[in-house]
Amino acid sequence: MECTALESLIEMGFSHSRAEKALALTGNQGIEQAMDWLMEHENDPDVDEPYVPPVDHVLGTEEPPEGRTPEAEGEADPAAEGSSDADNRRPLSEEERREQTKRMMELIAQKQREREEREKRETIEREKQRRKQGQELAMIRQKLQEDEMKKLAEERRKEKMEEKMAKQRVREKIERDKAERAKKFGGGSGSQTPAPPEPAPTPVPPSPSQEPPTKREYDQCRIQVRLLDGTSLTQTFKAKEQLAAVRLYVELNRKDEGEPFNLLTSFPRRVFTEEDMEKPLQELGLVPSAVLIVAKKCNS
Repeated sequence: MECTALESLIEMGFSHSRAEKALALTGNQGIEQAMDWLMEHENDPDVDEPYVPPVDHVLGTEEPPEGRTPEAEGEADPAAEGSSDADNRRPLSEEERREQTKRMMELIAQKQREREEREKRETIEREKQRRKQGQELAMIRQKLQEDEMKKLAEERRKEKMEEKMAKQRVREKIERDKAERAKKFGGGSGSQTPAPPEPAPTPVPPSPSQEPPTKREYDQCRIQVRLLDGTSLTQTFKAKEQLAAVRLYVELNRKDEGEPFNLLTSFPRRVFTEEDMEKPLQELGLVPSAVLIVAKKCNS
């Protein structure tokens, strides 16, 4: 006969307290259930604490079947009970012990393999979940980047549109100013409508007693501007307008890349400074007509 489950577990190397606790907590259902419990709870901090059975409970005993009392069980067959107890107490032979130990070790190895397989599957499943979450996070980051790029492109488009509208408003204002000047002074604007020629003064014979003629005052000034590309612009301005108006007119009508430039006269040569831009054309000697040259601005 085989030894009890408790002795078998002790023979397999488990401590008495662990084996007793495993059998008690698995309801004495067998060695396999006890071994499963031991393998699952081998790292519990209280696994080596001695098992304290509940009151009126003894390890290895079972509840009597319903309708039968222990006294009835004892009266059934005393000879058979004594014989069974004697068989259970018979020690195992060395060969039986080796065979039982071998089976138990194979069972332990099988349980260990099953646990390793289960842990391996769980590890693979966790890795799949991790990769899936990583892919989802990458997709979310990519979508956020695309949304940010679209937002920046939309803001840039709005800025360009506002800049274009601002330039358009400046051009419209210049055109309105031209129209107002032409209406007020009766002259045309642009290179296609030259200013009316000034009437030549009637020569007066010199007379010793006659005073020299007074200098005539002009209200308008006809300016021709030679650009860097060889073309020219012609425009009529008020004599009292500042030279800055001429520079603004050139900036709005030039066709080059918009590099900084200076205005100058060829003869006598004079380069107009920023201070000159605030002076009227009449004060600068550009009335009634003058030719200005556009030159690249040199960095000092």
